[in-house]
Amino acid sequence: MQMSNLKFRNIHFIIGFLLAMLTIPQVSNAQGNLLITPRRVVFDGSRRVMDITLANTGIDTATYNISLIQYRMNEDGSFTEISEPDPGQKFADGNLRFFPRRVTLAPNEAQMVKMQVTNLNKLEPGEYRSHAYFRSVPIVTALGEEAQNIDSTALSIQLIPIFGISIPVIIRVGTSDMSATISDMKLQTTPENTKQLSIKINREGSMSVYGDIQVTHVAPSGVETVLSNINGLAVYTPNKSRIVNIDLNPEKEIDYTTGKLVVTFVGQSNTKPQKYTEEVFNLK
Repeated sequence: MQMSNLKFRNIHFIIGFLLAMLTIPQVSNAQGNLLITPRRVVFDGSRRVMDITLANTGIDTATYNISLIQYRMNEDGSFTEISEPDPGQKFADGNLRFFPRRVTLAPNEAQMVKMQVTNLNKLEPGEYRSHAYFRSVPIVTALGEEAQNIDSTALSIQLIPIFGISIPVIIRVGTSDMSATISDMKLQTTPENTKQLSIKINREGSMSVYGDIQVTHVAPSGVETVLSNINGLAVYTPNKSRIVNIDLNPEKEIDYTTGKLVVTFVGQSNTKPQKYTEEVFNLK
């Protein structure tokens, strides 16, 4: 498999690359000095090969090992690593190939990792999910190059941080019958005396739901004020629901005793986003 290698040796090129990423909402994921695009990979039958771009935005050369791991999504949106699928969960790793498995990036350098789905015709209808994990390889100081301690009797401990980023890789087979609703809405006050809206997103069907949430206050006069936007929120199979606590903008002067809060959940799309659901929380 031929692998594309893009080198941005000139600082102007990497700046242009990063600015381009900023113009596309929710397509990248970054931790430490690694930028990954896109933030999720979905094979829905129309494509068998997709590229993932890794970019080193730091000032030092960095190496990353790439592997596939399995996660359970908890009801609060957090993840737990697992080795066996939960009831109704299907792993995608047996039908995925990728190259390379190890990437070394100089400062301001980017490289493509190719991801390919295999034996798609042998899969039963449904959704299969694994996560591509990009784990940094710590730089080990060569023997004899360690800095000498002034006090040779003192205990020296070197802590080396290890960063890792994972993105979901999803294979979808068959027709999607996914739908979503919102329930259990509660307006609450945080310890910092700010407002927070708690909601439950309910998922039905054979596929995961993924999209953006917006909370808008509508005053009795009809004036609308957007209080929060959450982009890239998912409820993965086999989960039936997810609880989300949404912080409402404290800088907006809102009377939370009148009017209503409108919560809209829409799918992400480059054309016309699909509205999954819209619910109203009446204030008293």
